Formats: sequence, structure tokens, C-alpha cells
Amino acid sequence: MAPVEPTLHMWLVLAVVGLAVFAYVSERLSIELVSLLVIASLAALFDLLPYESTPGLPEITLRSLLAGLADPALITVLSLMIIGQGMIRTGALDAPIRQMAKLRRYHPFLAVFAGLVVVAVTSGLLNNTPVVVIFIPIMVALASRLRRSPSGLMIPLSYAAILGGMTTLIGSSTNLLVSASAANAGAAPLGFFDFTITGSILAGVGLVYVIFVAPRLLPDRASYAQSLTEGAAGKQFIAQIDVRQGSQLVGERAKLGLFPSLPGITVRLIQRGDQSELPPFDDVKLQPGDKLVVAATRASITEAISRMPSLIQALHTSEDIEQPASSDHAMDRDFILAEVVIAPASRVIGRNLEQIAFHSRTGCTVIGIQRRSRMIRQGIQDIRLEAGDVLLLLGHRSDVRRLRGVRDVILMEWSAHDLPAVELAWRSSAIFAATVTASATGVVPIVVASLLGAAAMLIANCLNVRQAVRSLDLKVAMLIWSALAMGTALHGTGGATWIAQSMMSLMSGAPPIAILSIFFLLVAAMTNVLSNNATAVLFTPIGIGLAQSLGVEPEVFVLATLFGANCSFATPMGYQTNLLVMGPGHYRFSDYARAGVPLILIVWVTYTLVAMVRYDL
Repeated sequence: MAPVEPTLHMWLVLAVVGLAVFAYVSERLSIELVSLLVIASLAALFDLLPYESTPGLPEITLRSLLAGLADPALITVLSLMIIGQGMIRTGALDAPIRQMAKLRRYHPFLAVFAGLVVVAVTSGLLNNTPVVVIFIPIMVALASRLRRSPSGLMIPLSYAAILGGMTTLIGSSTNLLVSASAANAGAAPLGFFDFTITGSILAGVGLVYVIFVAPRLLPDRASYAQSLTEGAAGKQFIAQIDVRQGSQLVGERAKLGLFPSLPGITVRLIQRGDQSELPPFDDVKLQPGDKLVVAATRASITEAISRMPSLIQALHTSEDIEQPASSDHAMDRDFILAEVVIAPASRVIGRNLEQIAFHSRTGCTVIGIQRRSRMIRQGIQDIRLEAGDVLLLLGHRSDVRRLRGVRDVILMEWSAHDLPAVELAWRSSAIFAATVTASATGVVPIVVASLLGAAAMLIANCLNVRQAVRSLDLKVAMLIWSALAMGTALHGTGGATWIAQSMMSLMSGAPPIAILSIFFLLVAAMTNVLSNNATAVLFTPIGIGLAQSLGVEPEVFVLATLFGANCSFATPMGYQTNLLVMGPGHYRFSDYARAGVPLILIVWVTYTLVAMVRYDL
């Protein structure tokens, strides 16, 4: 490759990139604002100072700088967000989550360990991006089940997938590009398992760090709504379950005082006609007509509904409330769960639910009552309300919103969550499986498969347009857009090539192992600023040229490029999976540097040692 001379445009672009990285890391400005400033600065620079492209380098125009909004990577990420929300919305992941969560009986760490190992192994056989898409909702739900913040699991999930993708040719698109670039430069292309041994060593060492160390470096961060929800996670509501004819509960007996179909739910009283049964219910067999007064957290009630959709009807507080009797109807009308607090001086204080006709007045059904520091053993409709009582409601979204204007109760906005549409789980699972299969087998590109999958989720009613729009993360979209613009400018002005050539010239005369080691670090640093694919294409011929000048096997530098380009751990825009987990993990830019830089150094040292032994450098 011909030497590149620095130009004014190159220096200005490097200044913009440097300031952008500083602004992202300092977090004094929001990611959205920094990204917008980066795009605006680059657009103004090349509009006010037109640039004549250098032969052999891509042309830089306003269209190419702004083309990031239509980039397949951005479209793929946004589409996969919609697909993931459809999976969560329908409760399609509840069964695998329960299976993984069973491992916590032995140790909570085992469930996380098993998930990350499966991700790493699977990423070697499939493209790692769809693998992460599969496991994001699983790990988020698992974190919730283990009462942990997703921020401790999302970055490790991305890192495990990247490390697993280093082991085979198809594990990452970067590997394929390095192989193709090596062939174009006159070297032998890489085979499917040519670097599996070396890649497995790097992945194994890296996974030890990812599983045992990285979660300790990450902050326990959650969204404001999530923190409020988790703060109330241990508080229980009093609810009433009517055992109806044909119910799964009919004929069930208690085991150690608990009913198997109601895990996490404590039955405090069974009302059978005029008789009341108290725990431990050793000789009680549930019959149609029984009324169970239970205590359960909101999470336990939601999970019970996911397991047993007919429980929606059984939780109603009076016989005339049959509105959401059909799950399909509930889904069509957009029913949600929400909480309200009985306001001081409310007109409902001292009266029960039947007397205040709550459903008739508001359109919402009370399915649980929470009262602090008092044990209640009476039917929910007989409880006289007090100031400060929390009511768990089931209602249409518009009806819940209208509660803002009701003076008798205070709506807790953060508590509103969609009711799982469990009867549609098979639809979302089928759409998801088809999307992953189509992209993993190469039938269609992943961007096409993702777009079709997102559209199918909407058509199949797994979620509506409002829910789909809410699942999109503006922060991630702006970050991808600005990263692509910086990569285009850096590559088009020759800045990336100049940095590589300058670093290598400083190392002239050094031992081959030292040059290889510095070359690996340079590739790893550039892949976190440029895209990993651009880094792979740019540095593969440089590495082969270095190998030929040093008289060593080109493969060692080709693999240094491959593994170095995969070390996109230190920035969210370094790799697509980092961007995918940014929203669910509620991460900041600095979180990636905190957890990713040590991992880059670990992989760098490991590869240097492996190369010394294997290639006798």
C-alpha cells in the first residue's frame, strides 16, 4: 500500500474523532447530543471545505456521511429491538427462563454461567449477532428472576458472543472479510477450522474474565422505572382467586401448605361456602366455587398469569366483570397492569370495592390490595379501604390514563406494564425462529430477515405499533449513525491508513514478536473507532506486507488482524452486539471502556504468547 501523506482534512477529522471519544467518555453531554454534534461537524467540514478523494480511497460526500441512517447495521439493530419486544410481550421466553432459573437452586451463579457458555459455543457455529438477539430477552428476564440488574449481564453477554465468534470462519462477518482480504492480497484464504485452536484458547481465557471479573466492574444500573419496581418487588398484594369449573386448580392439593399451580403465591384463606379453611390445608382438595384469599407480589401474579392465562378471569373481584374473559379480546383492547394509591381524604376511605363500584366508575378491575404492616384474612371485596392502600389494577390503557384525573387515587405512572399475551407466544416464537434461521443459513441477509421479522410481529398482533415504537432506542440509533459517519471520514481521508503506517514505521528494526504485538494492539484500538469490518479490510494487506518484509509466515499477521479486529470491547459502536445490549443494560459509554479495555489486554497478551510458541517467533 502506497504511503499516505497527512492533509488538512485528515487532521480535522482526527480532531473531531478525538473530541467525540472524549465527550462520550466524560458523559458531560448526552450521547444523543454528542452524536448529533459529530454528524453536524463532519457535514459542515466537508461542505465548507470540499475534499478531493485520494485514489484507492472511498469518496466522501454529504450523502456518504449521512448514509448511516440507511445503513443495514442500524436497520438490523432497530428491527431486532422490535422482534425482541414481541418475544417479551407474548411471554414466549418464560419456559426457557424457568429452566435456566432452576439452576439457581444450586447456586445463583450457575444460571448465568450456563447462559454465557452456551452463547460463546453457539456463536462459533452461527453468526454471533442473532445469537445475542436470542439471549438478550432471556438474560434480561433471568436477571429479573435472580433479582439482579441487567447491567451486570448484558455486556458480558455481548463479550461472550464476540469471543465465541473468534473460533470459526462463520462466527463473525469480520472473519470472512479477513479471509477474503487475505486471498485478494495473495495469501492463502482461511479455512473453516484453521484458527479454531488459537481462537478457542483466546475465547477460553477471555470467558474466565467475562464470567468472573467483568460483572464486578459494571455498575448496578437500571432505569428509573425499573428501580422503583424492584424497590417494591418484595411487597405483597392481597388478591382473591375464584376456583371455577374446568380450572386447572380443581382437584389440586396443597404440598407443605403451597399449591403447585401457584408458585410464589401464599394462600392465606380458603372460603368454601360458609366455612373458612386456614393453613396448612393438609386435607383440603380444591373444588369449583372455592375462593382463595392469597398474598403475592406483583411479579408472582404476572408469572402465574403467564403459566395459567385463565387466571385473569379468576382474579376478578365480582361476577359482573367479565370484560377480558377472552385473552384475545384483552390483547385487542391493549390491557395493562398498573398500581394506584388511595389518596389522603379520598371519598373511598372506609368503603369496600363493591360499595364504591370502582369498575363501573373507572373501567379498571382491582385484582389486588396492598396494605403495609397488617395481615389480612378476608375476601378482597370485603376489605374497607384506607389511605395509603395500593391497588393493583387490570384495565385498558386509555382507562388507566384517565385515572390521572381521579382525585380519590394517585396513579403510579412507572407501574404501568403490558399484560403478557401468552396465547400469542407460539406466533412470536415461530417468527423469531424463522428470522434467526433465515439469517444464520444465509438464505437472506440479516437486515432483510430482521425487517421481515419485525413486520411479521406487527401483522401477527404480537405487539402494536405503539409498543414497537417504544421499543426503539434513540440513543443507540444516534450512536450508530455518528460512528458510521466517523468511520467514513476517517477511512476516506486516509487517516486510518496513516496511523497504521506511522506506528509501523516507529517499530522498524524491532523483533518480529514485538512488531506483531504492537500491530495487534493497533488493530484492536482502531476496531473500536472504525467499524470492525473496515478495520479488517484495511489492516489485512498491511499485516501481510509486514509479514513478508520480516520473512515470517503471513498467517500469524492475518490472524493478528482477525483477532484484533474482533477485540471490539471498549466502545459501544465497536461491534453490533455491543449496541444491541446498550439499551437493555442501561449503559453509558464509559461502562464499555471500564470492562472492555482489560479484556483487550488479556486477549492481546494471550495471543502474543500463543504466537511465540506456535510460530516460533
